[in-house]
Amino acid sequence: MSFSAGKDSLVLAHLVLDLIQRGEISASQLTVQFIDEEAIYPCIETMARKWRKKFLMVGAAFEWFCIEVRHYNCFNSLENDESYICWDSTKQDVWIRRPPEFAICEHRLLRPRIDTYQNFLPRICRSGLTITGIRTAESLQRLSYVAAMTNARHIISKHGSLFPIYDWRDCDVWRYLYENNIDIPEVYLYLWQTGHKKTSLRISQFFSIDTARSLVKMNEYYPDPMERIIRREPNAYIASLYWDSEMFGRSTQRRKQLEGEVKKDYRAELLKMFNNMATYFTTPAKMVVAKKYRKLFINISTFATDRDIKELYEALVKGDPKLRSYRAVYQNVYTRYIQDCKLEGVSK
Repeated sequence: MSFSAGKDSLVLAHLVLDLIQRGEISASQLTVQFIDEEAIYPCIETMARKWRKKFLMVGAAFEWFCIEVRHYNCFNSLENDESYICWDSTKQDVWIRRPPEFAICEHRLLRPRIDTYQNFLPRICRSGLTITGIRTAESLQRLSYVAAMTNARHIISKHGSLFPIYDWRDCDVWRYLYENNIDIPEVYLYLWQTGHKKTSLRISQFFSIDTARSLVKMNEYYPDPMERIIRREPNAYIASLYWDSEMFGRSTQRRKQLEGEVKKDYRAELLKMFNNMATYFTTPAKMVVAKKYRKLFINISTFATDRDIKELYEALVKGDPKLRSYRAVYQNVYTRYIQDCKLEGVSK
């Protein structure tokens, strides 16, 4: 079972632990796996330790990995290196935290500094089933994947993964945590107090485009970790300086105040970028994403709205390593196009 100490993971952990305590699951068959990403909030580490103790007490195994896996780092997009290596052995003097004494720091099946944890975990879990707390409400990609799996009348993915709470909404998760009196990491409360929406309460490692926004607000709650974060990744300071800008694809009132009324021909801007790919996309990872965006732009340019083109442009500027914005634009444009075609057919 994958465990992150986040809200979805806590729900899944509570469900599984309850089944163990009722004798419906054998704890001896369960291994809980926690990937410690180094750049995590203190309350996340505290929560992970608490649940580690719970599972160990009922007889389950708990693997706490502090290994050199690769993450995307949105702050390094200004440089040739777009990666953040967790527990980088060449930067031990500036680690944000020290690994717990019981942590697993190396593994024979790991390719250090090359693997992401999404590559590594399936490799070591190949002989069994994996329980994961992913939900389709959080990602269009997850929705498509689970829909295809369930439409084929499969309950287990081709990689042997089970998703017990795949159809839960945000309100289902929060209600379950409340009704079962489950402690949550305090950072959720801090994020809520600073104005984050329920759908944007994400607390994975700090350097992804999805969660970097929390650095802007969390310094007042966690000043000491923020200092260590900047020592570890010096470019992290740009989050507080330029968060409300085109660099991060923000469309806030503050950005409008800072930049004034900006009028751009986004089609022309995209054409300029696509005609000078080597100039604008200077790393292999950026080039792969840009080529997919260029192909999508060519396919939709005749029927996409100005708003669609703007979203395409801003997603490309801020960086879209997991292609989430790409899939969202693709889905919106083609869904509307199909609906318009049907309406036109009916009218004729």
